[in-house]
Amino acid sequence: MRKLIEATLVSLDGVVGSPREWALPHWDDENKAYAQAALAGVGAFLLGRVTYEMFAAAWSPITGDPYYDMINRLPKFVASASLAETTWNATLIRADVAAEVTRLKSEPGKAIMKYGTSRLDGTLIRHGLIDEFHFSVFPVVVGRGPRLFDGIDTSAVTLTLTATKTFGNGIVALTYVPEYVPAHRHTAAGHSA
Repeated sequence: MRKLIEATLVSLDGVVGSPREWALPHWDDENKAYAQAALAGVGAFLLGRVTYEMFAAAWSPITGDPYYDMINRLPKFVASASLAETTWNATLIRADVAAEVTRLKSEPGKAIMKYGTSRLDGTLIRHGLIDEFHFSVFPVVVGRGPRLFDGIDTSAVTLTLTATKTFGNGIVALTYVPEYVPAHRHTAAGHSA
């Protein structure tokens, strides 16, 4: 069974929105090498519509860089009820997202990576589908913007810290494994387990 890993850039005050503005100025070669090494264990991406559109516009034109070449090459699955079509090596998931992600996880292969926290997380957490959270905490205070898990019911999950990595630039990578409260966990069909 494949793991679903969510990787999110987050500021010290919990902001996850617009990371290009506050995170990328701190991102250096050490961080990039770490992210590229993590991609070696990834076989596909799961993205929400907003993240997909943002990444496709920014990253699909980049060639000749091993990190972006790997991202561009990997298949993507995009959960969206409003997107009409996909490009950038992507397949659209329109119907029951939980059932489709459950199916994708049951296939053999490397992990599925989801970059960024979004509304899609509500569904994934409600159905107990995320196996690891990777948070890269940046040494900046942004002040405003969407925050980690905004509007997402996290009452059915507790997180256990399993790994940390501190970078020379002050960024700290934290790995958490979730434990889902059985009474709240749902099956892909939407019924309590």
